[in-house]
Amino acid sequence: MLKKKNIRALLATAALGLLTACASTPLPPDTGCGVPGGFCAPAASSASPPPAEPGYTPPPAPSPVRTNPIELGPSNGRPLASSLERPGVQGVRIALLLPLQSDAFAQPAEALRAGFMAGYERDRNGVTVNLVPTSDSAQATLDAYARASEQNDIVVGPLTRPAVAALATSGIVSKPTIALNHPQTNGPLPRQLLVVGLSLEEEASQVADWAAAEQPGARALVLTGKAAWQQRLSGAFAARWARLGLNNATVELPSSDGYVDPNALAELRARMQVDPPQLVFAALDPVQLRQVRSAIGTSLPTYGTGSINPGPDPAMGGPELAGVRILDLPWTVQPDNPLVASYPRWSGETGGYDMKRLYALGIDAFRIARELAARRGAPFELDGVTGRLSIDMGAGEGGFRRVETGTVYRGGIYETVAFGR
Repeated sequence: MLKKKNIRALLATAALGLLTACASTPLPPDTGCGVPGGFCAPAASSASPPPAEPGYTPPPAPSPVRTNPIELGPSNGRPLASSLERPGVQGVRIALLLPLQSDAFAQPAEALRAGFMAGYERDRNGVTVNLVPTSDSAQATLDAYARASEQNDIVVGPLTRPAVAALATSGIVSKPTIALNHPQTNGPLPRQLLVVGLSLEEEASQVADWAAAEQPGARALVLTGKAAWQQRLSGAFAARWARLGLNNATVELPSSDGYVDPNALAELRARMQVDPPQLVFAALDPVQLRQVRSAIGTSLPTYGTGSINPGPDPAMGGPELAGVRILDLPWTVQPDNPLVASYPRWSGETGGYDMKRLYALGIDAFRIARELAARRGAPFELDGVTGRLSIDMGAGEGGFRRVETGTVYRGGIYETVAFGR
């Protein structure tokens, strides 16, 4: 018979077959607007804008359409917009450029439009919003942007990643422009382009910093699936964890119809009995995480982003998710905060939390645009419904930063945790 230590060695070897090195391989393209659901066209690095599609005729210029702080820790030194006497805003024209004419992207575009207008209705004095609907064609977006920038003081958009990439490399950015997605271009961004889109990678990196602060020197087990958003979350966490000088291993859990394969759960349990980690990062959804914690227990500190957020209904969370640490937008985890509660909730019937996050992004996009007009280019900070925002127009890639809210989930209740880097 094999000795006990040899049996353990064999188990460990078998379990290691599940491991993948996400941090050492290229991440898949982000197929979303910084949310796990997969909206807004996949990315591709751009060196120049794509050619115009055959037969495309630019629509006529739209006529003007008059459509009318979360506490996340101490400021980093920049003025906090909500705490200062703001200069008056008079006659500011803001163009909102969205792919509302696209069948594929009309739903996320509408969620973002609704959020933007909710922000406008709450603070509309001195501002005119001109809605500029377009298709998902990059060239159509560039044509619409050129007209919008001539007729407005600030442009908010585009939303789809290819359109933002085309704009970033087009050479036509001449007005303050707030892009709603990340372009993934090779070169520097135009000086007047501010990228404020939600970012899976940034969320995962912030979770890594949070976990490292709470669990110094810990070895992390990263659990992920095959979906592109899961690979991006797990890869970003693992990369940040390694940069912090800490050890981690990644296990990819196969799933079918949204449920983790039972054999994979058994192998995971065997691995953890032989080589137990000290914390878990879950690039999973709530259903998958409930399965995992049912299999391995709930004692290990477990961290994740909004992808594991089951929502406020205790029945959706279940006892398996008690104590899980979730980094998410104030909009989704602090609904009773006075400022969050001052805006109407997203009334869309489909899309779940992904649409709610885009709606919240729309609110903050308006607030950023208004403050840019008021501050005339000076750096500032803003307590937003998507996080603590730091804005410095003209600073390139480092011109914008969002710090989201850390919480501990217990039966539909989110207990806020102070953290930051």
